[in-house]
Amino acid sequence: CFNSYSFQVTANRLLASKQTIPHYYLTVDTRVDKLIKLRGELNPLQEASGGKKISINDLVIKAAALALRKVPECNSSWMNDFIRQYHNVNINVAVQTEHGLFVPVVRDADKKGLGTIGEEVKQLAQRARDNSLKPQDYEGGTFTVSNLGGPFGIKQFCAIINPPQSAILAIGSGKKPCYTFV
Repeated sequence: CFNSYSFQVTANRLLASKQTIPHYYLTVDTRVDKLIKLRGELNPLQEASGGKKISINDLVIKAAALALRKVPECNSSWMNDFIRQYHNVNINVAVQTEHGLFVPVVRDADKKGLGTIGEEVKQLAQRARDNSLKPQDYEGGTFTVSNLGGPFGIKQFCAIINPPQSAILAIGSGKKPCYTFV
């Protein structure tokens, strides 16, 4: 799926990130029953009002944005001799295309509704697939969400930080809880 130029660009950015930004990985299994239930309750309301369905990814983006608002130290970048803490919460969303990996940005995600976030992500992802993103579509992000779980069924992965950001959230696939009755 990669052409050689886009593969080279992606590889160079990821290599630079691993060489210049300290990475450490934390893995947590979480229960998402309530998240799925919430989505199930919101989507009929969305449809009834003429809106588009809300995805799990939309909910994760909104939750990450609200968490960054609550813990602003995570909404920052290391700038060689100081840490820049951002006032805006701009969430990049990783999108893999035949042209390479793009990370378009949803600006002020903490202030937007789920329907707006979902629509923006769909539009940005389409522009990424069409190879028609402009610099303002992917510059200025303060945090990245990368979801390989929903679309690809990947259980867990170690995402690479998008420079100059200080963190990335890697989302793996969910599984139905297993209950054993004795």
